[in-house]
Amino acid sequence: MAPDPQPKTILIAEDSSVIISLTRKILEQQKYRVVLAKNGGEVLRQLENNAIDGVLMDINIPIKNGIECTREIRSHADPHIQGLPIIAITGNANNYSLEQFQEAGITDYLPKPLDFDALVRMVRQYIG
Repeated sequence: MAPDPQPKTILIAEDSSVIISLTRKILEQQKYRVVLAKNGGEVLRQLENNAIDGVLMDINIPIKNGIECTREIRSHADPHIQGLPIIAITGNANNYSLEQFQEAGITDYLPKPLDFDALVRMVRQYIG
């Protein structure tokens, strides 16, 4: 079977420039395209203006947090956007239970500090 010529595109919703640059570098090395949203206000706009295959969602982004953004994505009119895999990235997972993540519609989550091997594995698992 021929390899898929289109690289998968991942939206990184994150306000830390350090995490953005590291995550972007790692994902681009794995041949993913990266689109950025620096705050919760930009997430839906990026999803509506780009062909996104999955979302890395920081829970503590400004304007709208990752839980609110996830709920908006899950209730979006576009079924493709609604069904996107959303991997939450959180520095304080203890503030949320797995139930809250699942209830919001988060597919899976990674704790900070990020383990980049785990990130790549999870992205491959859910986004391909």
